[in-house]
Amino acid sequence: MATFFWGRVCKRIKNKRLLLFKPLFCATVQSCKIQIYSMTHQRKIQHLYLRAGFGLSPEEWLEKKDIPLQEAVNQLFEKAKFVPRIESEEAAADLSMQAIRNLSREEKAKLRKQERKKVALQNANWLERMANPNESPLLEKMSLFWHGHFACTSKGSRLALAQLNSLRRHALGNFRELALAIAKDASMIRFLNNQQNRKRQPNENFARELMELFTIGRGNYSEKDVKEAARAFTGWSSNFRGEFVFRSFQHDYGNKTFLGKSGDFNGEDIIDLLLEKKETARFVTRKIYRYFVNEKIDEDRVVELADLFYNSNYDIGKLMRAIFESDWFYEDENVGSKIKSPVEFLAGIERNLKVQFEREESIVLIQKALGQLLFNPPNVAGWPGGKSWIDNSTLMLRLNLVNHLFQIAEFDFRVKPEFEAKEPNQGRKKLNASLDFQELIATFSNENEEDVFEELTSFFIQAPVQLDKQLFDEFTRQDTKENYIKTLTMRLMSLPEYQLC
Repeated sequence: MATFFWGRVCKRIKNKRLLLFKPLFCATVQSCKIQIYSMTHQRKIQHLYLRAGFGLSPEEWLEKKDIPLQEAVNQLFEKAKFVPRIESEEAAADLSMQAIRNLSREEKAKLRKQERKKVALQNANWLERMANPNESPLLEKMSLFWHGHFACTSKGSRLALAQLNSLRRHALGNFRELALAIAKDASMIRFLNNQQNRKRQPNENFARELMELFTIGRGNYSEKDVKEAARAFTGWSSNFRGEFVFRSFQHDYGNKTFLGKSGDFNGEDIIDLLLEKKETARFVTRKIYRYFVNEKIDEDRVVELADLFYNSNYDIGKLMRAIFESDWFYEDENVGSKIKSPVEFLAGIERNLKVQFEREESIVLIQKALGQLLFNPPNVAGWPGGKSWIDNSTLMLRLNLVNHLFQIAEFDFRVKPEFEAKEPNQGRKKLNASLDFQELIATFSNENEEDVFEELTSFFIQAPVQLDKQLFDEFTRQDTKENYIKTLTMRLMSLPEYQLC
């Protein structure tokens, strides 16, 4: 994977001359040798924190790089036990439906704008938690995974925050409780039209996606099962405040036959019947394996993990521990093989350089340009991930983003196609942000120059590649140790390999 990615990027560099640091990259392309180097303990620690979180800050790197691997895993899970509820910094407007209907067109437009700003603030706050060493990286990473698994666009800040709190509360708990919480989540109910799911006119949207995308997977149920499940979820609705409401007069209490069993099933029964099938454990485990381990699925390992998941009554924490504690998780084929999602990429940069954006709109802007906007997945299937993250426009922004931030330079802003209709003001943009190199300098300045190069390379680059220090020396400032660390950092974070974890 890493070799393929590097080769493709190098070809683009040579043919199109697209990179800001073109001389450095062209030189590196010609002399760089791809090789699999030994799996050191520090590389294992880095791998763990990149996959179970968003990488390490320089201070965390000093603290954790030499601790036993089991201790590192234990620390991640111990910190994830505390799940504080995220509260909105701004009170949502408590307007009734009738009050909103009576607003003028201009007042409604102003209200929508206020809601977009609140969602953008929640977006920025979540990304800040991902980047904050004081927060639980595993909790935030699992919440991000479930956000993509139970993909849903929230129509308002209150709904978005309520769903995020549900994901966080159950992120490492029981999958049944998580699935049930999502089935009762107002954002999901509205997103998949379960508000319109009534006794005499069942709406199949939620029931279909529950099976196809959230639990058992395509090929393990029939169209009849979809219709019967939809009947079981009739009356599952929400009120105007975004709270779950069961409307008994809209519920179908008749007999239903689902997955070969009959009864007066409701929504909870449907979820239980789905979880009785081992295919559900395998479907969910396969998605977790693809996200946390490798896009190339090892089916034997998935079956083994799925059996553990099923026999533990769908304990998510036990499944994740089994992955992070296994020897094969740290094998070469699984290290540096995953393209960082835009959110992982941004959280990692913020964590490495303590980036502070002046406005939350800047975070939203970058996410739209890179193709992953929190609280707004492309569809109910979520983000496809993998190689889909990389194209000509996103690659150039990724490789040059640190330099844009460092120089407060303008960049050519082009949102991904799915956002074009709502983003008319594309073109040259400037990101106002501050970078703090002091922790990085304090961490690595005691090393001699040769060791600084090796240490910084191992800190920033996880993919297997050997870099020539002499070539980098041509494009770094060496008048002071601080300037060398700063300029070398920018060069390393602009490498294609920095896009891999």
